[in-house]
Amino acid sequence: MPVDNQLLDVQNLHLGFRLKDEYYDAVDDVSFTLNKNEILAIVGESGSGKSTLATAIMGLHDPNNTRVTGQILFGDLDLTKLNETLYNQVRGNDIGMIFQDPLSALNPLMRISDQIGESLSYHTNLTKEQRYDRVLELLAQVGIPNPARIAKQYPHELSGGMRQRVIIAIAIAAKPSILIADEPTTALDVTIQAQILDLLRELQKETEAGIILITHDLGVVAETADKVAVMYAGQFVEYASVTELFNNPKHPYTRSLLNSIPQEDAHDEELHVIEGVVPSLKNLPRHGCRFASRIPWIPASDHEKEPVLHEISPNHFVRCSCYKTFHFNEKDEAELQKRAKIAHQLASEEV
Repeated sequence: MPVDNQLLDVQNLHLGFRLKDEYYDAVDDVSFTLNKNEILAIVGESGSGKSTLATAIMGLHDPNNTRVTGQILFGDLDLTKLNETLYNQVRGNDIGMIFQDPLSALNPLMRISDQIGESLSYHTNLTKEQRYDRVLELLAQVGIPNPARIAKQYPHELSGGMRQRVIIAIAIAAKPSILIADEPTTALDVTIQAQILDLLRELQKETEAGIILITHDLGVVAETADKVAVMYAGQFVEYASVTELFNNPKHPYTRSLLNSIPQEDAHDEELHVIEGVVPSLKNLPRHGCRFASRIPWIPASDHEKEPVLHEISPNHFVRCSCYKTFHFNEKDEAELQKRAKIAHQLASEEV
């Protein structure tokens, strides 16, 4: 177990999937740290590598079809070096994961009490009766009314919000020091989303856990996170505190995402659309700025040939020099400033 404030130290992590006889990195040279009582949000479009990074930390990829290099340091343990038996001792016990789709993550043939109890039987020495009492305690902790009734039910008998709470109960059953939440509010209505986020914050305060929050929702980031990593095409393109990122966004991708946030008072205005799409894994450019094709009005000379992360101010990192000359048209630039100001106010209120 880590003994200081730092829980996780990821250094130069690569995870490549094998396609025929070649490996293609879906996570490409990613580095970050996670501390106690801290929420790190990782944001980006679908296909950016966010969930792959999460499952890489959890060691959930088939070693026959993936290649992992770099380090994932949890205290004195490098998780990339563990065999499956040792990894199973860490998963669920020290690092818990809240999966994106609770219905597919839960076993449809097992009662809720058995699914939560399974984790407890693996990671604790509790008796059967003690495990059941702990199951009821966990269900109550995640805000489920009438835990004894819910414990007897099957996943299909619960609402989406209730299933998500069950997944959280499983993830925190052994009191892990790290929680990875992969899109925990996807497909939930706004009210339930707020309840789930409040629950995560409460759990963090109670246990001082570090949380990695995977999301594409910048509103959730502004309300919840301490630090933010913006991920595009397998790489971090910007990394900063939540206040700094929303107050002073630099990378063209970050600014484009912020400019795409819908506003309640902008009924007659068109939404900003980021040109192009995230490239497929096989077609992803391995040299040059990976975002260049989506901002074609920026000259090639403004991009680095081999972009790296630059620390432009204390603990604020940006990839590629194109941020220095990037611009929207006048209308988009004004809209960005407006949206960034609102997001910054949200972040400040949470602090």
